Amino acid sequence: MLLSLFAYLAQFYSGFHAFEYLSLRAILTVITSLGFCLLVGPWFIARLRQLKYGQAVRNDGPQTHMVKQGTPTMGGIMILVSIMLSVLLWTDLNNAYIWIVLAVMCIFGVVGWLDDWLKIKHKNPAGLAERYKFAGTSFGALFVGVTIAWLAYHSPDPNAVSQRLDLLLPVFKNYIIPLSVIPMGMGFIVLTYFVINGASNAVNLTDGLDGLAILPVILVAAGLGVFAFVSGSAQMASYLHVPHVAMAGELVVVCAAMVGAGLGFLWFNAYPAEVFMGDVGALTLGAMLGTIAVMVRQELAFFIMAGVFVAEAVSVILQRLSYKLRGGKRIFLMAPVHHHFELKGWKETQVVVRFWIVTIILVLVGLATLKIR
Repeated sequence: MLLSLFAYLAQFYSGFHAFEYLSLRAILTVITSLGFCLLVGPWFIARLRQLKYGQAVRNDGPQTHMVKQGTPTMGGIMILVSIMLSVLLWTDLNNAYIWIVLAVMCIFGVVGWLDDWLKIKHKNPAGLAERYKFAGTSFGALFVGVTIAWLAYHSPDPNAVSQRLDLLLPVFKNYIIPLSVIPMGMGFIVLTYFVINGASNAVNLTDGLDGLAILPVILVAAGLGVFAFVSGSAQMASYLHVPHVAMAGELVVVCAAMVGAGLGFLWFNAYPAEVFMGDVGALTLGAMLGTIAVMVRQELAFFIMAGVFVAEAVSVILQRLSYKLRGGKRIFLMAPVHHHFELKGWKETQVVVRFWIVTIILVLVGLATLKIR
């Protein structure tokens, strides 16, 4: 929105051309989204308390969590509104990838909001029925896969199909998994489905302690922003041997908005949390990260950077399989794995900070794959 205005004003004063640079717009986006959350946060949290939109705590969880009962939830709405406004202000709205990410935010946001609202209405942690949640998230993930594949096949660039659909292997510069050879982009669509839904559910499972999920989201978004910046530049993409996806450059602004909004939310979500993001935030932020990873063709690097989320999801899967196949025996004291460490004697703040440290290391490892090729 502002980009068009500044392009017009640049006719009269050349200084406005500075706003064409992604780096400047990314910085301004962080400031905008962060400022919005810090400004609106106190009012929004007070409003949630007034509406009695409090967190329902499961009775079978750690007993130390019972004090969290009634803490305002659905704070993810504040994050999503902040991201939406910042992106609309500072990005190029002629970019199709921007609208795909915003559509994903709306689809998963609605599913997450319904889940949270039903939990609050019925005072039941179960929330939205699994079949409806599955249908909504599946629609969102398939929408991304089909749309990106369609754009690739209808691009005037003869290399667009391979650049946007093939799976890149980190570290190995001359090796790819050629998903584009599968007719109608079906290989890419299936991969996209699992990446987005997997990321969405993994972030949601991780969001169980104060501040645990939001900082890893910020860090991974920042990492993906670097990949988006590189992929969007033909020169840097060629030098670093990554696919050049021209439309990916503007995703830097989306990643910056996630960083700023996440930091603003962390201000209120840090221990002891004044507000929780709820499924409306966790499901949606995970889906957005997965979508951006697919768009910049860095699914495997994303898998590395999001290792904490992956570990949380895998712990739940292993726990359930063990319980069913081994006659009720469990691998962990409780899943997701952050509860296991709590029951082992770690304090909540210890679990959170240590998981943050692990995420910092994993993001750096993921970024290192850019040069180790």
